[in-house]
Amino acid sequence: MSAIIDRKKILETVPQTGFFGHPKGLSTLFFTEFWERFSYYGMKGILIYYMYDRLKNGGLGLDPTTAASIASIYGALVYMSGIIGGWVSDRLLGSVKTVFYGGVLIMLGHIALAIPAGFPALIVSMVLIVLGTGLLKPNAASTVGELYDEKDLRRDSGFSIYYMAVNLGAFLAPLIVGTVGQKYNYHLGFSIAAVGMFLGLVAFSTTRKKYLGLAGSVVHNPLTPDEKKSTFMKIGLGTIGLIIILAATIPTGILNLDRFITLVSILGFLIPAWYFVMMYFSKKSTRDERSRLLAYIPLFIASIVFWAIEEQGASLLAVYADKRTQLDFGGFHILPSWFQTLNPLFIVVFAPVLASLWMKLGDRQPSTPVKFSFGLIFAGLSFIVMMAPAYFNGSHTLVNPLWLVLSYFLVVIGELCLSPVGLSVSTKLAPAAFSAQMLSLWNLSDAAAQTLNAQLVKMYDANHEVMYFGVVGLISAVLGVFLLLYTPVIKRLMRGVK
Repeated sequence: MSAIIDRKKILETVPQTGFFGHPKGLSTLFFTEFWERFSYYGMKGILIYYMYDRLKNGGLGLDPTTAASIASIYGALVYMSGIIGGWVSDRLLGSVKTVFYGGVLIMLGHIALAIPAGFPALIVSMVLIVLGTGLLKPNAASTVGELYDEKDLRRDSGFSIYYMAVNLGAFLAPLIVGTVGQKYNYHLGFSIAAVGMFLGLVAFSTTRKKYLGLAGSVVHNPLTPDEKKSTFMKIGLGTIGLIIILAATIPTGILNLDRFITLVSILGFLIPAWYFVMMYFSKKSTRDERSRLLAYIPLFIASIVFWAIEEQGASLLAVYADKRTQLDFGGFHILPSWFQTLNPLFIVVFAPVLASLWMKLGDRQPSTPVKFSFGLIFAGLSFIVMMAPAYFNGSHTLVNPLWLVLSYFLVVIGELCLSPVGLSVSTKLAPAAFSAQMLSLWNLSDAAAQTLNAQLVKMYDANHEVMYFGVVGLISAVLGVFLLLYTPVIKRLMRGVK
């Protein structure tokens, strides 16, 4: 469907109740995202251990620091690829079709990892999952936004429920995929992740027409026939050029792993900067929309700082759990991958609490910038508390796992203040012509954070833990206070959006 359809007509096709007081289409997106996140976090939960585990144990035998950098860059590329997904949705297919094709690519990526073919299979898998997640993730969230009227007070609560699906999948994945992967066979674990994505595709395909109506079916800014011809020619020439460059630089050593990580780290900041400039100066953006984009910039920066800490839970703290933590605790042996369940577990428990709180407060709830500032402060505290075990026990003594539990808990409180609200405000502040691409821009904050982490994790050393955790944590907390003070300015720029 290529014609622009009035938003009210779209809402008329969506059953507005039927899923905990929310539109019934939320259930379709809930279960699709649940299984997609199960597959992704199941894979991610054992990926870093697979990369640095010894060859005789079925791993790739990489250095742990290198593995952490690769994991960060991988995560960054996953979120950077959201640019592609946003563009495909807005200009070619619409959100619903883009979500489906993305899920197919993700499933194929997990199947590639399930094959014991070493580093080449890892690269193939990464390419497929990066592209697939870029197609699926921003467009699933964008479709959630289309289920509600812009002034519907259920909107933030709906995104919180949707966000709970993400974390239910992420909670179960390390327990199932992590246990199978670390106790039995990594590739068997990756195959379970593939099955998870298949189930997500089934859930989406069987309910989307009945529950979503026209939501996600509109191509908001379709290519004209002439634009299609020109665009596809540019894509083809660009692909050929990229293949030639890679063929010339990889065998000669000009492009090695360290240089690739550095290149992606630079792109992680240049791409969102270009995105802001492109949308701001577009003739399709109105004066009010430009003002809202300016309001979005400090929120975007805050998001980068937050995710820089949160995402280290799956890279640096994952290594910390394996190398620095007492895993025999209370007569029970803990697998390092199980720590990845803490973040989603706390979110599943506390997300309904905050969702209900926002609903109860209604117009009296804290503004979006205030919620973002709380997110930064709690993220900072989650690293500041990690100074204590190294300070009191030294860098050569295994630490009590409860320190990690506390750290994950604090960052989750911050995440619940920032992340679901960030999704919601991205849809509300988006210029009409760039609705899906604005969700891609939101995901780019996570990409920028992870490219930053690819460099930060190189600075971590067990002998300097107090300095590392203290500096990073304090920067986040101080920026949170600054954002709180800057809130009145941001609210004026938002032009009535709360």
